[in-house]
Amino acid sequence: MTTTEAPIPVRSPLPQGLAGQTAVILGGSSGIGLAAGAMLASLGARVVLNGRDEARLDAAVERARAAGPDGDVRGVAGDVADDDAIEEVFKRAGTVDHVLVTAGGLGGAGPITEVTRDAARGAFEARLWSVLSTVRTAVPAMAAGGSFTLTSGGLVTRPRPGLAVPVGVVGGIETLTKALAVELAPRRLRVNTVRYGMVDTPLARGGIGAGADEAGDRAFAEAGLQAPLGRWGTADEAASAVLFLMANPYMTGEILTMDGGQTL
Repeated sequence: MTTTEAPIPVRSPLPQGLAGQTAVILGGSSGIGLAAGAMLASLGARVVLNGRDEARLDAAVERARAAGPDGDVRGVAGDVADDDAIEEVFKRAGTVDHVLVTAGGLGGAGPITEVTRDAARGAFEARLWSVLSTVRTAVPAMAAGGSFTLTSGGLVTRPRPGLAVPVGVVGGIETLTKALAVELAPRRLRVNTVRYGMVDTPLARGGIGAGADEAGDRAFAEAGLQAPLGRWGTADEAASAVLFLMANPYMTGEILTMDGGQTL
């Protein structure tokens, strides 16, 4: 483990301080990852987006570039479940300051009496192992002051029947956050997680059967009326929490809840 006696660098904790820095976003072709990429590009950051679907990734790169015409945005296609693909992402990214991991599914749902070993292993590899593989690959390319931001969900604190495997895996992300924050502190690297509630993303809409058309907008808005603030969050609102954690050099080992009071 590389260590440094120098403290973590002091810099502006405002998002504007991210200008000129490089951020890699795994799962950046839609939803929160894409929103974060566009925001970072608008601030003048260099952004590397990753996603499995090359066509959708190309569209995401164009959208992020439009948000920050003076920024450097590029895409590297690949599946985070593939170690070689992750290595390729960071090889092409070069020196990296920040990493956001939003990729990885939530498989393994079902009654515990029907859960199979293969389903549980698949859920672990898609979410937890992809984080571990990303971190071990990225760390050598990161200088002091860099950060990792992971994602979890409100079901960790309010689980539902039939979700033991996915909730257990996502809970592992939060435990891993603290363990990695301690392990990487001597390198002056930070690790945090955002615990999200319901956010307007293609994945969330798909979960309630709402499409991207006007009918889907109405269905999603109607479903959000049950939330404490009368609606669910936007991808931009969710992404703002990521930028806060990346920018603030005194945040590490934290689980930041961003759910509009949904867990209440």
